[in-house]
Amino acid sequence: MAGALASRMSFSSLKRKQPKTFTVRIATMDAEMEFSCEMKWKGKDLFDLVCRTLGLRETWFFGLQYTIKDTVAWLKMDKKVLDHDVSKEEPVTFHFLAKFYPENAEEELVQEVTQHLLFLQVKKQILEEKIYCPPEASVLLASYAVQAKVGWYGDYDPSMHKRGFLAQEELLPKRVVNLYQMTPEMWEERITAWYAEHRGRARDEAEMEYLKIAQDLEMYGVNYFAIRNKKGTELLLGVDALGLHIYDPDNRLTPKISFPWNEIRNISYSDKEFTIKPLDKKIDVFKFNSSKLRVNKLILQLCIGNHDLFMRRRKADSLEVQQMKAQAREEKARKQMERQRLAREKQMREEAERTRDELERRLLQMKEEATMANEALMRSEETADLLAEKAQITEEEAKLLAQKAAEAEQEMQRIKATAIRTEEEKRLMEQKVLEAEVLALKMAEESERRAKEADQLKQDLQEAREAERRAKQKLLEITTKPTYPPMNPIPAPLPPDIPSFGLLGDSLSFDFKDTDMKRLSMEIEKEKVEYMEKSKHLQEQLNELKTEIEALKLKERETALDALHESAERAGPGSKHNTVKKVQARGRERGDHRVGPLPWTFPDEDPVSDPHPPAWACPPLGDRALTLQSARSRVAFFEEL
Repeated sequence: MAGALASRMSFSSLKRKQPKTFTVRIATMDAEMEFSCEMKWKGKDLFDLVCRTLGLRETWFFGLQYTIKDTVAWLKMDKKVLDHDVSKEEPVTFHFLAKFYPENAEEELVQEVTQHLLFLQVKKQILEEKIYCPPEASVLLASYAVQAKVGWYGDYDPSMHKRGFLAQEELLPKRVVNLYQMTPEMWEERITAWYAEHRGRARDEAEMEYLKIAQDLEMYGVNYFAIRNKKGTELLLGVDALGLHIYDPDNRLTPKISFPWNEIRNISYSDKEFTIKPLDKKIDVFKFNSSKLRVNKLILQLCIGNHDLFMRRRKADSLEVQQMKAQAREEKARKQMERQRLAREKQMREEAERTRDELERRLLQMKEEATMANEALMRSEETADLLAEKAQITEEEAKLLAQKAAEAEQEMQRIKATAIRTEEEKRLMEQKVLEAEVLALKMAEESERRAKEADQLKQDLQEAREAERRAKQKLLEITTKPTYPPMNPIPAPLPPDIPSFGLLGDSLSFDFKDTDMKRLSMEIEKEKVEYMEKSKHLQEQLNELKTEIEALKLKERETALDALHESAERAGPGSKHNTVKKVQARGRERGDHRVGPLPWTFPDEDPVSDPHPPAWACPPLGDRALTLQSARSRVAFFEEL
């Protein structure tokens, strides 16, 4: 009984000791997580839990963001989570985002997870047009974004990446797409042309190249707030890693005034009035008013955080950062060796696949050749049978032709014999004709002689009759008179021994036939087309792309930022990055050798060869302070706005 009572008491005491919890949902750029938090947890407890879960050690760039009445706020580390103005409905939602941006991503970012989260956030801001990006730079960034999905797309392969493989991807800002008369296929063609040049780059390398280009954009890492000066003029306050900047509300690209962090001694606010105290105490205090007290708190947080990071970058790395960089170098070397090993294995595998494909091709070719040889053999056999049949037919035709030739030879002999006989008969006939002509001539002469004799006889007969008529008159006594028969010339008949001849011509004909043979031939022609294209320099490609798409640009859809960007390009190098030059000069005056020049050039571009780099490839610390004579003159200028 006592034991049972003791056990119930211990159970109830344990039950009372269990802390109360609430559910929190954390949304990162690529995932969502839920945690069970104790009621007494502060912001740092929840933030550390999220960082441990992500394996993130560069915690100074990030924070937990939430929204209060359309105003952005960040979770305070030293305040309880539920004491913030957050919704009490579970799960309580926070966004894990980059609160501060690096000046130089390549030098400052150590962990790959830090780089990946910052890449996703900057990419989203560019696509949502929170960061202005020129069209040609948007195409280049889109190609690196595609390469960053190397696990999904891999290196460019024309056989795999057919037309339309990027149709479902959001890679360009809508402003850029609507600004030109270009179809999605035309944009994809230009993105793919650069994507093909990034072959072999890993995901982290492509993301770093993306950030190196994006950090040179004018609006990168700048938080804008609406403010008013003492005269009530509406202005914009920009807070970033380099300092504070004053903008015209219609121009967020080029600041009117800039205050680098190394010239600011103190920042504070009272109610809605914000105060900036310069490092030089002789200079007047800079004051402005914001719309809400909550906005002043946010501005102060961002100023303190960016100023701390600005000073931290110019000091020696802490032991923790040195260890992280050493580990990062070892990890990078290990990954590089792993990539080289994978590259060798991939090359060997590709060579093996090529060898296999070549063997398969040769095997297939041999099979085809064997099939063709078999078919050729079958055709040869069929041809042989046909030729044998044709040979038999030809042999029979040859026999028939030989028989006909023999008959023709006999006929020729007969014709020759007939011709010989005919020639002799012709000769005899000609001789007989000649004799007949001679005889006819003789007969004609005889006939003429006899005609003359007949005429003479007629004349004699007339004379005789005339003499008889005279004699009858004298001699009555004579009763009988002698009469002579008339002698009519009768043509002499031909001698009976002269025969009459008739010529008969016979014609002989003989026909012969020829046999025609036909032959078949086949001709095969092959055509080969080779093409090669060589990639040009990156800057030349950007200029060519800009020139190419400029003709398709729709002026009526051009935004104010586009016009400002064009005017800034025509004016020469931008004014964003000259602050670093001034900071470096002052650092050298103070003996700080860590304030050195930061690389600003575009990848693979010689900074000396191009005196006018594009606006998106300007130095990270631009010309913000070149036009400013002194802090005193800037304050006076701001007061006169």
